[in-house]
Amino acid sequence: MTPLVKGVFYEVCPITHDGQVTKLGFLLDSDNCIGCHACTVACKSEHDVPLGVNRTWVKYIETGTFPDVARKFNVMRCNQCEDAPCMAICPTSALFRSDNGVVDFQDDDCIGCKSCMNACPYDALYINPETNTAHKCNMCNHRLEQNLEPSCQIVCPTEAIIIGDLDDPTSKISQMISRNDVAVRAPEQNTKPKVFYKGADQASLDPTRTAIANDGMIWADTTPDHPTVPVTLGKKPLDMDGVVARTVYTTKHKHTWGQMVSGYLVTKAIAGGAMLIAALMVLLGHADEQATVGIMAPIVAGLFLGITGALLVLDLKQPTRFYYLITKGNFTSWLVKGAYVLMAFAAVSGLWFIAGVAEADGLIKVLAIPAALAGLATAGYTAFLFAQCEGRDLWQTPLLLPMLLARAVTAGAATWLIADVLMDVPDADAVRWALLGGVSAVMVLSWMETISHGSRHVELAVHAMVKGEHGSLFWGGLALGCALPFVLAIVALAGSGGAVALSALAGVAALIGMFLSETAFVRAGQSVPLS
Repeated sequence: MTPLVKGVFYEVCPITHDGQVTKLGFLLDSDNCIGCHACTVACKSEHDVPLGVNRTWVKYIETGTFPDVARKFNVMRCNQCEDAPCMAICPTSALFRSDNGVVDFQDDDCIGCKSCMNACPYDALYINPETNTAHKCNMCNHRLEQNLEPSCQIVCPTEAIIIGDLDDPTSKISQMISRNDVAVRAPEQNTKPKVFYKGADQASLDPTRTAIANDGMIWADTTPDHPTVPVTLGKKPLDMDGVVARTVYTTKHKHTWGQMVSGYLVTKAIAGGAMLIAALMVLLGHADEQATVGIMAPIVAGLFLGITGALLVLDLKQPTRFYYLITKGNFTSWLVKGAYVLMAFAAVSGLWFIAGVAEADGLIKVLAIPAALAGLATAGYTAFLFAQCEGRDLWQTPLLLPMLLARAVTAGAATWLIADVLMDVPDADAVRWALLGGVSAVMVLSWMETISHGSRHVELAVHAMVKGEHGSLFWGGLALGCALPFVLAIVALAGSGGAVALSALAGVAALIGMFLSETAFVRAGQSVPLS
């Protein structure tokens, strides 16, 4: 014990050897944990963690059948990953690795984009409601730097929390890991976590193997913010495929991304798609159509690009810091790369508009290929952003990029057909064929999504999207956004009367249905519990 303040003693943290810290890790001894929450309380006190959020928390599960039952406790927290997906996706490097190897955060650089929360496979990050920035367990790094133990380790009455240098074979943590069977959470994510569990029931480490029974956890209030495996998967609450235990105590974790994100997926699809169809018109020999090709298309693209930017900024918890994407940009993040894609698209669309006003048909022809490529990039880069969200397996699907590109064609064609009501669109049948092709591709890709059989996480997310709580959005989006436009486009191409009105109606339905489908996809991806 070392006296740092008169009358107050602190535990010295034995984490260094030869004056150098190399790889710090936690060992959480579930055999010794009694579920007292001392670690949670100490963490809240040490860091002034507000009510409703936690850096560390204890999860309770029950196994067996009465009277042969057991209750298990496990501490949940940041896993201090060696390959930390939260750092890769953070657009401003607000999440960084400190000199001692700890994954820490810097409030002043955080823009509150919440991408790190979806990137983390362990539900370890939260938005602090007082600072509107992302926080998590940082191993009490301010204490480590003073060679002191983290607050949770000090207060644990059974010494179930052990921190130490994993590279030092003489450290207590290294010796315990070498002598005992230990496990980590979500090893399939390949994040190389440095939090190890001794004696933990596998069901407590895999949240898809436990469920909250439909008695509502009799001594606790449950809300939609307590994610769990849906009881609709089976006939009985705990008689579901793969579910082997009952969750009896957990914390709430709100969905991170909502309608702002699904709305932004639609608006940028419209922006990129409008210029795709404009490039198609140039290919068909209509570069001299000033009103539609030269002026209308870049105006629509610019308008919806502006709406896209507004949605992105408004969804930030620190919207006044949006420019940090440029001034403090982390180029491993697709949020930053996406910002540059949008700027490049804006530049090409602006040049196109100038050429249209000047009736410079030759310049429009030159810009057709760059505009088409920029439009595709604008619509499709989100597939790479979602792929960085390691915690959401549904979003890792290889179908996402072709789906976004198909939606861009659909949205662009829909926009042009709506504009046909106000002005004469050249070669409107070609646009109708584009709409028909776009919705057909979306229907095929949607069908492929429904039969996806990847990880258990994917299967649960697909169930939530197709048959569960988001099923009405998914099927409504397909019916309104694909089936109806498909029929209307066929009728219009058949040459019956009212082709312009039918096509415009098809366009409106396609855009509304697209929003519903994107909302189902975004919500379902976040519906599977991670802790």
